[in-house]
Amino acid sequence: MKDTTIAGSALLGAFICLGLAAFGYLISNAVIAHKLYDRHVTVKGLSEREYNADIVIWPIQFTVADNDLTRLYNTMEGQSEKIRSFLVENGILQTEITLESPAITDKSAQQYGDTARAEFRYTAVQTVTVYSKNIEAVRKIMGLLSQLGKSGIVFMGEHFQTEYLFTRLNEVKPEMIEEATTKAREVAEKFAADSKSVLGKIKSASQGQFTITERDRNNPHIKHVRVVSTVAYYLSD
Repeated sequence: MKDTTIAGSALLGAFICLGLAAFGYLISNAVIAHKLYDRHVTVKGLSEREYNADIVIWPIQFTVADNDLTRLYNTMEGQSEKIRSFLVENGILQTEITLESPAITDKSAQQYGDTARAEFRYTAVQTVTVYSKNIEAVRKIMGLLSQLGKSGIVFMGEHFQTEYLFTRLNEVKPEMIEEATTKAREVAEKFAADSKSVLGKIKSASQGQFTITERDRNNPHIKHVRVVSTVAYYLSD
């Protein structure tokens, strides 16, 4: 009876060992299969385009100096109107022109004990801003502005900070994303062919941030648009 019990226990232990071994084998194969299935390659695709800006913001600044405040204001108003008329005559709409409040400085109030007397007590800086979609017309007028300078208007050229905006990004996004994704797949297919693998489905994908920069310093109205897409593909033998 005792021998039978021992033999049964031994047989049970053998079955348990075999079961554990088989289970371990299955688990091992599953892990290997998972690792094989998880083979992937991560690639990047680039899309770059050049577009003309569609809005220009052009601040035109000029300065006036005088010892009489009333005369100073009258001069500013006259020169502002002269600039406005010049812009309209050259194709800029009245609605595209705005006039900011002048910044006036009283130099006598800023001497702080300085005995040197300024030639003009009052100086003013006035800004006429053009906000337009007619970029070609604005760029043409920029080259003609010296004509107004000959009439006695003192422009502050160093303060010109013209901005060119590209606002149609949403229109070009789909096409550029498609191009970037296509280029990423081309790179992945080349990698798969070189490694004697088969390119599978997409594991993950991320769209990079769109960047808009000037093409170069001399052509700020031409914008360089760029995006990089990152895509991971499964690989199989």
